[in-house]
Amino acid sequence: MKLSLPFVALLGVCIFALPNQSQAQSTGIFAKNKKVATATAAAFTADAYSKEGYSKFNIQDFKGAIVMFTSAIEMDATHFKALYMRGQSKEKLEDYMGAIMDYTRALELVPASYEAYYGRGLSKFALQDYYGAIEDFNKTIEANPNHIDAYYKRGQAKQEIESYQDAIADFSRILELNPKNKDAYFLRGVLRIASGFKQEGCLDLSRAGELGDEKAYEKIRELCNR
Repeated sequence: MKLSLPFVALLGVCIFALPNQSQAQSTGIFAKNKKVATATAAAFTADAYSKEGYSKFNIQDFKGAIVMFTSAIEMDATHFKALYMRGQSKEKLEDYMGAIMDYTRALELVPASYEAYYGRGLSKFALQDYYGAIEDFNKTIEANPNHIDAYYKRGQAKQEIESYQDAIADFSRILELNPKNKDAYFLRGVLRIASGFKQEGCLDLSRAGELGDEKAYEKIRELCNR
């Protein structure tokens, strides 16, 4: 069958169009793969910086740790561990506002991180923002009801705002979790005496002394033996 010239021309256009279409698809796939590869490489590099930051943190080179964690964050702004650990490093250097900012960014990424709430609470406590600290310790305890350190610091924060009964409740909770916690006995004893429950408070101080808290005996001489 003889083909007409227009049909042959049209066929040629179609034939030559096919490689161009395949080339466009290949280019798109290549670009996509390149983007994924670049992101993967960045994440790997961020992890490497973060790992080095941990090493420096563990030898108490907190300034060096901050440099490494910052490099990780520059490579990957969503690197939760680097943000959290940079916050801890800043806290160790008493840069409490900087630590709070890092913990807050970390919580935006992982809202369920009770350790980030606890870390931020410690920094707020150090800045005497006791109400803010209590809020963060509340979040910590909601997520981890057995977090003894959070109860302890929340109890101290409540003591600072003179909410003695609530503080006593926190120290009592600690003793439910760990009956040999001498610090909880000591602080509960002091607060019980301050709240008018001298006998109970002195018993707590005595128990703290028995568990090895030497300053408990000084408090007993000061508050109980008179």
